[in-house]
Amino acid sequence: MDQASEPNGVPAPGRGSVREVAVIFLRLGTVAFGGPAAHTAMMREELVRRRGWVTDERFVDLMGATNLIPGPNSTELAIHLGHERARWRGLITAGVCFIVPAALMVTVLAWAYVTYGDTPAVEGILYGIVPAVIGIIIWALAALLRTVVKNLWLGVLAAAALAAYLAGVNELPVLAFGAVAAAAVRAARSVRRPGGHHLTGLPLLTGTGGLPVFTDPTLGQLTQLFLGMLKIGSVLYGSGYVLLAFLQGEFVDRLAWITREQLVDAISIGQVTPGPVFTTATFIGYLVAGPVGAFLATVAIFLPSFVFVGLLTRLTDSLRSRAWTSALLDGLNATSLALMAGVTLKLSRPALVDPLTIAITAVTLILLWRTRLNSAWYIAGGALIGLAHLAWT
Repeated sequence: MDQASEPNGVPAPGRGSVREVAVIFLRLGTVAFGGPAAHTAMMREELVRRRGWVTDERFVDLMGATNLIPGPNSTELAIHLGHERARWRGLITAGVCFIVPAALMVTVLAWAYVTYGDTPAVEGILYGIVPAVIGIIIWALAALLRTVVKNLWLGVLAAAALAAYLAGVNELPVLAFGAVAAAAVRAARSVRRPGGHHLTGLPLLTGTGGLPVFTDPTLGQLTQLFLGMLKIGSVLYGSGYVLLAFLQGEFVDRLAWITREQLVDAISIGQVTPGPVFTTATFIGYLVAGPVGAFLATVAIFLPSFVFVGLLTRLTDSLRSRAWTSALLDGLNATSLALMAGVTLKLSRPALVDPLTIAITAVTLILLWRTRLNSAWYIAGGALIGLAHLAWT
């Protein structure tokens, strides 16, 4: 690991190259199926275990810090990690490279949707990919558990957070409670210590495509599209379901540019493609104003994340330097890991449906234990098995 340490004990940003940041996050953006939990697990596998860019302690602190700001958490984690490796150029490069592959895929699928009224089937590929992703997440959870759960109290807090999430409590109150409870316990003891989108069952596409709403959009229409997506990216906390509510309120109810059926199809495409689910905005932008709309919508919804992370990098290092903020971060990390485990349980139910899918997960875990293969190989292997299974059945 080529990181120096700052006086407060926090690793200083590394001196890696922008090129290596670009290569890794382009690859992750191309193969990172499964939503934020899967993205986080793959980043941990690539950048902590295989490359040693950051320690597990630093990784979970950055993971917890992303919960303090609105926007897509896994994308913001990628932006943070890029900054850790190559400072401000790395910050921009990591975010752009993680977003672009999915945005391009979604744009192509949106073109197929408006041209043919449907999109290519992906269920067969996901049959094999998702069990491999589950294996990657389980491996990351097991490793991070040792780092995050530092004492019995944090273990109890994580268990309570997991139970609350599985009982249907929204993730935002769970995170807030975990952070506040940990800080309160620290204050009471007066002890100073250093310091989703879920991939759900796949909705069927309704096939209600057609020409974009504005085949020759005006500047005013494009501005409205941009500002609408910018607003959503600036205020949205929570999972893909929260994104659905925001998009419906803006583009179905208020502007009436798309139908609810088209919105559901857009969310479906955002879920089954790799990278951030916020590329749903790319699909909607294409439906509204073609390629230009897709580009503007993508830029607008992700732009706040770059700004927020850029501001947060100035605060993240200091969170461990004070007792109460260090405790708050410990609580946030414990509940974040619990939510990641909860998402994995929900993801497993529709994915591990027969002996073959269970075997894919088991083999992935064994390979992760015994080798240091690039995570892209597990995704590729799962995709091939999924295609073979589709052809066989």
